[in-house]
Amino acid sequence: MSLLINKPGVLTTVQDLGRFGWRRFGVNPNGPMDPAAARIANILVGNDDNAAFLEMHFPAPEIVFERKSVFSFCGADLGAELNGQPVVPWQAVVADPGSTLRCAYKACGERAYLAVRGGIEVPSWLGSASTNLAAHIGGHKGRRIMKEDRLRLKSANEKLPKHLPGVGPSLIPRYSRSPTLRVIAGAELEVAGHIPQLTEMSFTISPDSDRMGFLLSGDETRARCDPVSISSAVGFGTIQLTPDGQMILLMADHQTTGGYPRIAHVASADLPLVGQLGPGDSITLEIIAIEEAERLALLFERDLSLLRVACRLAYE
Repeated sequence: MSLLINKPGVLTTVQDLGRFGWRRFGVNPNGPMDPAAARIANILVGNDDNAAFLEMHFPAPEIVFERKSVFSFCGADLGAELNGQPVVPWQAVVADPGSTLRCAYKACGERAYLAVRGGIEVPSWLGSASTNLAAHIGGHKGRRIMKEDRLRLKSANEKLPKHLPGVGPSLIPRYSRSPTLRVIAGAELEVAGHIPQLTEMSFTISPDSDRMGFLLSGDETRARCDPVSISSAVGFGTIQLTPDGQMILLMADHQTTGGYPRIAHVASADLPLVGQLGPGDSITLEIIAIEEAERLALLFERDLSLLRVACRLAYE
């Protein structure tokens, strides 16, 4: 049985955690803009972290469950309702056959993640179910979800635990429209010139932003940099400095290499905060040591492992 799309929403795609191991061939990874919310959503329903899910924006899709399903709704607060009743976010929920999921409003964040027990069944391309919108491949027919699409669900044991699992407050990201992002210094920070105002300014997400990258609008840093340089590897969270002094924060659909100086990289622990930003939101930056970024990443993985064990025990 399947998920039936009654209304498609503004931008809904099938994703998993990304397409890795192919960047040397110029294939970008794709995957979720908020990897923490996506992973937690899958864990809550007893899936592998990398099972395929839906990434949704507001206005969000209207979805009918054609079989009894366990699902979770994580990430942005989009006022999710099941048959008119509020859905508790960051918790596993049961949907009976014929139940309809709608989103009534946007309260916080930009992207929500719907994971269903068993996962969404789509063809794998280069080892991933993620949608590459630019290449029109991966996910569901290489495109965004449309009206009357049916997304087949993989089979799963629907024996339900007495108490469906949820997430404690320590694992829920502290979303904000103006977060302070912890970053580590990039390889070309000194080459690009001393930028004292990097941590003293607020930068606004420009409307000319998408899943590939966020253009950060603000006063020019007036750094002296050579606009022509050898391209080097970049990743999700890399901040590049353009010749006109503006900055680009690379996101989930980022290119594999870039020639602009890499002045900083967002710590992985703060990527969920970036992934929930939209045009008009702002950020400030705080430079931390790479050892601190590693400590934060390990702390999150430890808490995620505890949640994973608890959820597996609940479903077993």
